[in-house]
Amino acid sequence: MPDHVAIPKAELHCHIEGAAPPSLVQRLAEKYGVDVSGIISPQGKYIWSDFTQFLKAYDLSSTVFRTPQDYGLLAETYFRMLAAEGAVYGEIFISPDHARTAGLSYRSYVEGLASGIERAKIDTGIEGRMIAVGVRHFGGPAVERVVKDVIACPHPMVTGFGLAGDEREGHPANFAKAFRMAGEAGLGLTAHAGEFSGAESVLAALEFLRVKRIGHGVRAIEDPKLVRRLVDEDIVLEVCPGSNIALGLYPVLRFHPVNMLRRQGVKLTLNSDDPPFFGTTLGKEYTSVAETFGWGIDDQLTITRTAIEAAFCDEATKTRLRVRLESAAVSGL
Repeated sequence: MPDHVAIPKAELHCHIEGAAPPSLVQRLAEKYGVDVSGIISPQGKYIWSDFTQFLKAYDLSSTVFRTPQDYGLLAETYFRMLAAEGAVYGEIFISPDHARTAGLSYRSYVEGLASGIERAKIDTGIEGRMIAVGVRHFGGPAVERVVKDVIACPHPMVTGFGLAGDEREGHPANFAKAFRMAGEAGLGLTAHAGEFSGAESVLAALEFLRVKRIGHGVRAIEDPKLVRRLVDEDIVLEVCPGSNIALGLYPVLRFHPVNMLRRQGVKLTLNSDDPPFFGTTLGKEYTSVAETFGWGIDDQLTITRTAIEAAFCDEATKTRLRVRLESAAVSGL
């Protein structure tokens, strides 16, 4: 069995503020005089006990990123970590609402993140893109405001638009206009669904938002007809098993539907979501799922291949990524 780093990987579902290592948060907290002792243990790990506490820890840790340089450091740190685990490509969810809270304009937020991604690429070769997300529990007008910012201030690395936030609030119909605007602007479309709400949430996202990817989506398994539709329409699920276990959707990995969905023909990818909060990394996701369900090297390469094909990037970039993936496959890792 090869070293897991040798298997090329690609990630489509990671929230950049949720990817901040506790050590980086502590460093910036000291700089800005923010008390993070309640959310970071003496051992340097995030502390939270349930979903509400997780959101509080997430929001507090996010407050230490205040300048474009801070965000550049965060993006560079994360993409270097991805590359060290064998990733060739990563997409991050960016939250203009978080940036606004920090007093940053959309433009300066994006430019800061882009500078960090570019520095990581120069040293490691990893490609990166950004997906701007609206927060569903902020309501339709707030989500539309994010789309307008993205369209008014285009950046070559911002290639997608998505919907995050509390899935139990706000019907997808409320966001149809925002997604229509994003689609007409040429952005790739994805939405969180089928995580804390059931299969009906995935169905509503497909019906009203016209997405080709679903963030999480695992509870589609509860509706065989929906599973068939995912297969027929080539919808790709951005599956985050470690996140789902950490948040209590499933008790242990062997009860997670990732393997069942794949066996039924659903296209899916593996992702880390908010890695340090959930005690995971992209490499751990590949390794743990492979070990639990007996996936071999070819299965893992297929997961990466699916991610590359579903990526919100241009065809020339996909071609370069395919070459890297296939050369690894041919070499036998």
